[in-house]
Amino acid sequence: MDQTHLHAYFGVLILAGVFRSKGESAESLWDAETGREIFRATMSLENFHIISRIIRFDNRDDRPARRQRDKLAAIRTVWDKWVSRLPLLYNPGPNVTIDEQLMPFRGRCPFRQYIPSKPAKYGIKIWAACDATSSYAWNLQVYTGKADGGAPEKNQGMRVVLDMSQGLSGHNITCDNFFTSHKLGQELLKRKLTMVGTIRKNKSELPPQLLTSKNRPVKSSKFAYTADTSLVSYVPKKGRNVVLMSTLHGDGRICDQEHHKPEIIMDYNATKGGVDNMDKLVTAYSCKRRTLRWPLVIFFDMLDISANNAFVIWMALNPEWNRGKLQKRRLFLEDLGKALVRPQIEERQHFPRTPASAAIVRRIQEENAGALSTQPTEPQSAEAEVVNTSNKKKRCEDTGRFHTGIHIARADPNDSSVHTPLGGENTKGILNDQPSMGQPEVESPAAAIQVGPRKRLHEVTAQRKGLVCHEDKRLWSQMISTW
Repeated sequence: MDQTHLHAYFGVLILAGVFRSKGESAESLWDAETGREIFRATMSLENFHIISRIIRFDNRDDRPARRQRDKLAAIRTVWDKWVSRLPLLYNPGPNVTIDEQLMPFRGRCPFRQYIPSKPAKYGIKIWAACDATSSYAWNLQVYTGKADGGAPEKNQGMRVVLDMSQGLSGHNITCDNFFTSHKLGQELLKRKLTMVGTIRKNKSELPPQLLTSKNRPVKSSKFAYTADTSLVSYVPKKGRNVVLMSTLHGDGRICDQEHHKPEIIMDYNATKGGVDNMDKLVTAYSCKRRTLRWPLVIFFDMLDISANNAFVIWMALNPEWNRGKLQKRRLFLEDLGKALVRPQIEERQHFPRTPASAAIVRRIQEENAGALSTQPTEPQSAEAEVVNTSNKKKRCEDTGRFHTGIHIARADPNDSSVHTPLGGENTKGILNDQPSMGQPEVESPAAAIQVGPRKRLHEVTAQRKGLVCHEDKRLWSQMISTW
């Protein structure tokens, strides 16, 4: 399998996601009645299954040793290389969201998580840092759980935010109450980063006046300040309050006059959905296929996120592309999938059986041939002889007889002195390399060979393989060496 086949496999997966077929079987996608022509035009169903079965992301020989110290050993190398390239292609906006993503998976996995608040509930958890506006995935990290026999990690939320924001400066980090703490805010300030997020009420740094909602009117707010941190307690409904911490804001400005919401809450609501929106986008046109291998699940998610990131970059560079259309991302993914499968279709040797798929292959190959024909080529020699490989009986233009014998002809079409089917009346003289009565000896090495009947298949096979025929080794050796 070369790079062209691998790219075609990626393109087929992306196109399956465009058609929202992640729950549909591959047999249905390749079916002549229920499937799509582009799948059959790209590769056979058997080849698709073979690639899906054999694709691996590491060396299986030393995997057991690596797995003892790294649960992600089966895909760690590919994952790290991919993640290291994400920050190089896009600069996020002023607000970055850090949150978790859950890849749905119920198979066997040493770090599978159960999160009842998520729709899938079971899966592989990913820490993600995304641009709050475009949902570009800027940094990702797989959560592999605690070490075998080790103690649970302390201050995990703080460690995750510091890891995910590595390399950022001059941005604001928006996170939820799992991550937010006063210590985290101070560490981010040292990196020239601010923080806005909800905070759990069991944090020891919170003043007790902000924790209670008793006897407080609805839509009321209480503020508390330090030199570089602001706290707000807002009552959205009776008997309930929410507390937020910010190192970005320094006052208690009220922006929403209708609900009397502070500016801290308004900014948090506007920037908290970067990761959730990214998860929603990749799920809409996901290329995921049903599998029991967790490395393949991670790979499918990598492909989905890469396609979404590519769309974000494309729109940033081409803001006028398909202006006014509502399904820009679907159109982009469709073009991306077709661009990945096109080289494979151009190189395909055998046409699919269904007419529609064969028409796609024929059209693309003709377009490619037309593009190549515009380039200057060397003129062909006038001595070239057209070889007819049909086994059907045809009338000989020179003798007027029907036969299917192998012809040996001069390059000069006007010279019919040597034009005899093998097995015909003059066969003996030619096979013995002796001129027949009234016929000159074969002089020119430019001889044309036409495939003969089945009884002469051994002769044709010998010519194609560069061997000699057992009937007359000397003649066949001369013909093959000069052809």
